[in-house]
Amino acid sequence: MNDAPLLLIVEDNIHNLKLARDVLGHVGYATIEARNGEEAVELARTQQPDMILMDIQLPGLDGLEALARLRADPATAAIPAVAFTAFAMKDDRERFLAAGFHGYLEKPISVREFPSQVAALLASARAGART
Repeated sequence: MNDAPLLLIVEDNIHNLKLARDVLGHVGYATIEARNGEEAVELARTQQPDMILMDIQLPGLDGLEALARLRADPATAAIPAVAFTAFAMKDDRERFLAAGFHGYLEKPISVREFPSQVAALLASARAGART
């Protein structure tokens, strides 16, 4: 039995997706991937990941709308989700937290820092805090 936390990575850029998946897999996380918001909502319902890393700019259903659907569904409402985005303006972090994300990770990622950032966000989400 695999006790590794399951992370849902939602990213439409294949290079960003592969990098995040490979880095997280290397340190022991299990991952599943979605390329758009619709897939993310469905995978969250069926797979019940421990946390979702959600890009904001996605084709079709964007990350904010996907999060709204996740929060509206009792089956997925409690799954922690982190904004995983290149949006880096001063007010973006606060806007995403206000929308219901548990945290914020800025792209491009630092391969060295990314695993510990994800671990901290997962621990904080499990403790009920927002970062």
